[in-house]
Amino acid sequence: MTDRDTQTPRRRMLRPRVLMPIASAIVAAVAIGYFLRAPSPVGHWDSAEGEAEFDSAYTAAFASMPKPADTIDIRTAFGFVRVYRFEGTGDAAPMMLLPGTASSTPVWADNMPSLLRIADVYALDLLGEPGRSVQSSPITDTEDEAAWLAETIAALPEDSVNLVGLSLGGWTAANLAIRHPQHVRTLTLIDPVQTFDGIPVETILRAIPATVPWMPKAGRDAFNSYTAGGIEVEDVPVADMIESGMHHYAMKKPQPSRITEGQLSDLPMPVLAIIAGRSVMHDPDTASATATRTLGTGAVHVYEDASHAVTGEYPDEVAADIGEFVTRP
Repeated sequence: MTDRDTQTPRRRMLRPRVLMPIASAIVAAVAIGYFLRAPSPVGHWDSAEGEAEFDSAYTAAFASMPKPADTIDIRTAFGFVRVYRFEGTGDAAPMMLLPGTASSTPVWADNMPSLLRIADVYALDLLGEPGRSVQSSPITDTEDEAAWLAETIAALPEDSVNLVGLSLGGWTAANLAIRHPQHVRTLTLIDPVQTFDGIPVETILRAIPATVPWMPKAGRDAFNSYTAGGIEVEDVPVADMIESGMHHYAMKKPQPSRITEGQLSDLPMPVLAIIAGRSVMHDPDTASATATRTLGTGAVHVYEDASHAVTGEYPDEVAADIGEFVTRP
C-alpha cells in the first residue's frame, strides 16, 4: 500500500482553478440521494427553464476544459450518451473518465492537462444524470447500468479502454468491469462509493438537506463543505453547474448495490485503488483494508491528507499514479 502521508500536503485550497473540482466533493451529496429516493421510469428535468439554466451553467463550466477533438452522441438501448474525445500527447491506450454523480465532464477540468500527457482521453456524462446524455428507457438494475456503458465503449474505435472512475463513477466503472471485462484494459477507482465500504450513517444524515431540491442552498453548502474536509465552498462554475443539476434534474435510477469482496477479487484486469484518507464517503481505514485484501498491497494508494475532493487537491499526483499504472509492461 502506497502512503502519501510522508509528502508535504499540497491541498491547493486557495487556488481558484482547483476550487472547481470541489465538484468531486459536492457530488458526494448527490450520491447520497440514491439512498433517499425510490426508482421510477426515466430521469428528467423539472421544466424547460430548469434545463436551460443547467445548460448555461454547463457551458460556463466547460469553458475550463480543453477543446475536445470530437463530440459524439452514442445511441444505446437506454438513451444517448454524450462522449468527448480529447487528444493527448502520450502514447498509452486511451483513458475513459467517469465523473461522480451529477457532476458531468467538467469536473475533470483540473486533471485534464496532466492526464493528456499520458494518452488520449474520452470523458462522458453519466446516463440518467444531469448532463448532456439523454436517458430514454428505464435503468432498473446493475445489469442495465453496465449495459449502457458497455454499448458506449463498444461504439468507439477502441473496444477497450483504461477506465477511470471517481466517486459514483468509480462504482460504475467497477460494475462494468465485473459484468463486461472485455471492455476494460485497466481499472482505476478513485475514492469510489459502495465499493470498498458502505456510506457512513453520519454522512447519510448530513446529506438530507443537500439532496432535497426544495431545501435552502445553505444546506447543500454545509454538506459540500463537510465532504471537502471543512473548507469554505465558494461560487465557481463547476459548483454552479452541479447545484443547478441537483435542483432541476430528477434522477430515476436504483440505488447502487454494494460490490462484494468476491467480485473485486475476481476482477481479471489490473486494478488501481486511490483512497482519500479523510473521505467521509466511507471509512478510509476499512476501505483501504478491503482494497488491499482483495486487490493486493501494490494496488492501493492512500492519500492520507486528501478529502473526497482528492482529484482537485492532488491533480498532478493522481495523474502520476494513473500514468505509471496504465503504462506498466
